Amino acid sequence: MEKNTGPRVLRALAVVIFSLTVGTIGFWFLSDQVVTVGDCLYMTIITLSTVGYGEIIPMTGPTRFFASVLIVFGMGSLIYFGSTVIAFFIEFDLTQMRRRKRMQKNIKNLHDHVIVCGVGTTGAHVVTELIAAKTPFIMLESHEERIRELGEIAEVDGRDHPYIIGDATEDRLLEQAGLERAFGLVAALPSDKDNLYIILSARQANPKLRIVARATEKDAPPKMIHAGANRVVSPNFIGGLRIASEMIRPQVVEFLDMMLRDQTQNTRIEQIVLSEDSPLAGKRLAETNIRKATDVLVIAVRNQSGDYVYNPGPDTLIEAGATMVVLGSMNSIIRLRKSLSARSPTISLID
Repeated sequence: MEKNTGPRVLRALAVVIFSLTVGTIGFWFLSDQVVTVGDCLYMTIITLSTVGYGEIIPMTGPTRFFASVLIVFGMGSLIYFGSTVIAFFIEFDLTQMRRRKRMQKNIKNLHDHVIVCGVGTTGAHVVTELIAAKTPFIMLESHEERIRELGEIAEVDGRDHPYIIGDATEDRLLEQAGLERAFGLVAALPSDKDNLYIILSARQANPKLRIVARATEKDAPPKMIHAGANRVVSPNFIGGLRIASEMIRPQVVEFLDMMLRDQTQNTRIEQIVLSEDSPLAGKRLAETNIRKATDVLVIAVRNQSGDYVYNPGPDTLIEAGATMVVLGSMNSIIRLRKSLSARSPTISLID
């Protein structure tokens, strides 16, 4: 909807109120009998609306002339107000229709995205981080007011993020969200049973999908892992660890919080998965140009066997298919990913 539609309706309403005020005052002064303000207002209303009821104020020469002028200009104000209100609702409907069509088109074009099932107390934070990490996603939520509450967060990067209103446990909606084309799925519904059902449905539809689920009950994580979830996160468990960390290592927690909340630098810890034909495969860290070219710091390397090398030294060998855990701004990390995935990289990562 156009931004000036609301003020235009208010202006039209002000014109109507002005016409009613002028008509009431005019009949009050022009009447040669004792009349009340209510009588004058009533006379103004039936004059402007042309309903044809009986005249309760004697229509003398000046009064008839005033009523004629009031009909001409007053009816114009009513027509203007009515047309503005109608245009308001028509524009609203058209805007909503265009937005739905644009959103449906965006959903069909989504690839390698994340489906967030449930944007309540947990899912809202997931969405916030996905926006900060510039990761494409779609929200699946049954309560539309929760989507509206996320409006201010979603507008931070100036984009309109797609969503579907409905029950995330319905296979039809998961398919509509592009489940077969998705990279990952977050099951963040309040009920462990609903999350378990989503895991089963999603894993059956997309065996390669990465699924991260929220669990409340202590016996739920093993069941979810068995059903097909890659990872299960318990907010109660994480909350307990956070409280303990705040007690015994507050400066570390403060550092991590500041890193995640810093809107100017937008520094993040991310992972870079190397393909089998990556130019970095088989190279030692000292032979790469990662730090100099992208200003990204490699803080750990996970090889295909699953072993981690923390704080890797210059002689650390980077194997094909390894995962690098890096620290840097999102723009630098995105530049590194693009260079690794491009056939003709814009920057050289090998000295």
